[in-house]
Amino acid sequence: MQVVITAVGPDHVGLADPIIHYITGEGANIAEIQMYDHDEEALFAMMLRIQLPADRWLGLRTALDEIGRRKGLSVRVWSPDLPERRPRLALCTTYQPDPALAVLRGVRDGQLPCEVAVMMGNRPACRGIAEQFSVDWHCIGDDQGRPQEERLVELWDQYDIDYVILARYMRVLSPSTCWRYAGGRIINLHHGLLPSFPGMRPYHEAHASRMLTFGATCHFIVPELDAGNQIIQQSTFTVPPGTKLDEILRIGQEDNEPRCLVEGVRRVVQREVQLHFHRVVARTLET
Repeated sequence: MQVVITAVGPDHVGLADPIIHYITGEGANIAEIQMYDHDEEALFAMMLRIQLPADRWLGLRTALDEIGRRKGLSVRVWSPDLPERRPRLALCTTYQPDPALAVLRGVRDGQLPCEVAVMMGNRPACRGIAEQFSVDWHCIGDDQGRPQEERLVELWDQYDIDYVILARYMRVLSPSTCWRYAGGRIINLHHGLLPSFPGMRPYHEAHASRMLTFGATCHFIVPELDAGNQIIQQSTFTVPPGTKLDEILRIGQEDNEPRCLVEGVRRVVQREVQLHFHRVVARTLET
């Protein structure tokens, strides 16, 4: 079975060795390993993707939890290969309800073989659709919309989340948060075509450039904002010359963005693609 291990904590010597020595001693094959040393934050982060016999799963989690306690690391052990488990999603929102609503409808209608375990937002705008679909809701932002990121991660852990879906969640996650759920577990909907139109106002920038084709991008999250090499799905629409920006925004937000996100989530939960060394690759039986 495939297993993803992340370890994050204050940077000091001797953090990686006990984890690597344990998993290799258990006969695991390391398919991917990445380590990050953010000097300005004194932050250590490591992600490993391994292949492990399924009968070693429970022992692995127990042993790595103990190593984490000894080394002061926040360790997470996760597998997409657990039998008879529907992937559990956390939907994170800010203002726009349409992408999250599309995912909820996709689950309800059987288009997405997963379940939405929890919704949360740094603004309360999407609380109503969580209540409409009987999904637990948590507000993780203050009155200025500043999110409590530690609370965010606590909720992901509490609800045993497989994939975090940033459904037009208009806040940048910190590197520490990204690497706690690294390895292709955080999926973002960006409301522009990457890499051409990153940032917060891609519709406006494309319109100012006299573009006639607009789009949305569903991609895995890595620390570099909208880096562009982690694209899962892109959806586009074309408008006639002279189309007003308000109409472009309406089509993009109400139709194109939700469609892009649903298809991107489907490709991930059905294991068509995965993130490997910061690039999206087609999943094969060997991976």
